[in-house]
Amino acid sequence: MGKRGPASKPTNLKLLQGNPGKRPINTNEPEFESSEELLKPLPHLSTYAKKEWKRLAPLLLKNGLLTEADVATFGAYCQSYHRWVEAEKLIRAHGFTTITDKGNVIQRPEVGIANKAMEQMTKFAKEFGLTPSGRTQLHIERPEDMADPFVEFLKGGRNG
Repeated sequence: MGKRGPASKPTNLKLLQGNPGKRPINTNEPEFESSEELLKPLPHLSTYAKKEWKRLAPLLLKNGLLTEADVATFGAYCQSYHRWVEAEKLIRAHGFTTITDKGNVIQRPEVGIANKAMEQMTKFAKEFGLTPSGRTQLHIERPEDMADPFVEFLKGGRNG
């Protein structure tokens, strides 16, 4: 039987979102390399997938959410994005339905492809904290926002 409950969030995402439940943060989580090389899209990705990579990779890299270990998953997200765009273009050009040889009106295959691609994109996007609900939970502390720990202690604040 698998692990119960929602999937665990990556530590970097937890740190960005804050830790309102004050649960212990995994300090032994494996760490993978992150470099400017990751800004280059994978060569086998299609046109719109490469554009999506170039659009999002800098944001993910900046927040520590894109490492060498994440490249395949992020590539899969980008490729799903490409499939969605292409399917939506075909739907726009040909409509949502088609008529069979027997005169029945059925849904075009592109509608199913678009729906499946959107479903996959959403799943992958959650892994990287890219969904709207994920963004509302992000809390990024900038140097000017960070208080002096000693002053916080005197005010009665607690660490961790």
